[in-house]
Amino acid sequence: MAQPPYPPPQQPPFQPQAPAPQCYRHPGRVTYINCQRCGRPICPECMVPAAVGFQCPECVADGMRSTRQNQGPYGGERSKNPAFTTLVLIAANAAVWLLITLTGGALSPWAFRLGLRPEGMCLLADGSGRYFPGVGADTCAAYGGAATWLPGVADGAWWQPLTSAFTHVELMHIGFNMVALWFLGPQLERVIGRPRFLSLYLLSALAGSAAVMWLSNPSSSTVGASGAVFGLMGALLVLVLKVGGNVQSVLVWLGLNVAFTFIGVGISWQGHLGGLLGGAAIAAIIAYAPRQNRATLQWLGMAAIGVLLIGLIALRALQLA
Repeated sequence: MAQPPYPPPQQPPFQPQAPAPQCYRHPGRVTYINCQRCGRPICPECMVPAAVGFQCPECVADGMRSTRQNQGPYGGERSKNPAFTTLVLIAANAAVWLLITLTGGALSPWAFRLGLRPEGMCLLADGSGRYFPGVGADTCAAYGGAATWLPGVADGAWWQPLTSAFTHVELMHIGFNMVALWFLGPQLERVIGRPRFLSLYLLSALAGSAAVMWLSNPSSSTVGASGAVFGLMGALLVLVLKVGGNVQSVLVWLGLNVAFTFIGVGISWQGHLGGLLGGAAIAAIIAYAPRQNRATLQWLGMAAIGVLLIGLIALRALQLA
């Protein structure tokens, strides 16, 4: 048989086509979209919009879990060491107590400068701690070296409403307050975060001072962190109520401290009451702020309380002046 003049055309080798990618959650659904995190194919039903492209539901859930691990239940970042702020506050109180102890104790000039007095005091210079009641600065100056004028908030000692919360004279006083702070502080910082806890502590102290300004004898002198500590108790009560926890134990502890406030001698029930109400109000703002724009509402609410307290203290100072 004769051969053809030309070789027959060569057929290309058979190459099977790769199967079309299918959604990993819905086999049989062809898709050409991949998850931006894990790379698995996802169909339109499984696509979750991300900052760039789409992600699968599992990757979105993993991302949300990792975000929640660093976020507290009421917003803000969780403290890596919830006891840190409490230790700093205890150290500050201890440092002021040591300064007062080394410079005369109850008669230390630092105790008079840092303690809270709504109005000034004309103190005898004999070291007895006695003073002339109802004597103003001009009259006190007429006594010469026999008396010293100690200014109060009404006389321009604007720092006293806050510094008095870090001032202690008696060892037992600072001991009780710091033990209570140690038990309450880390628990609250663990739940609400460091910035909110520090704001709670300082505003509660200011609330206690505002109550002292309005409800106590203008010539009295008040020291101690009890107002701030009672504010932490009030905050703990609100947070326990919010989550439906065991309220009885908190109420028993709070009741014992309230009873001691009125049974004890020389205890400022005004500062305790003001701190308790202030701490409860601040905790309510933190705990019950709606999830949407929660941080903004929390900080605006705490700022409003701070402005209100400063305004009350300033108004009372103007009245006394």
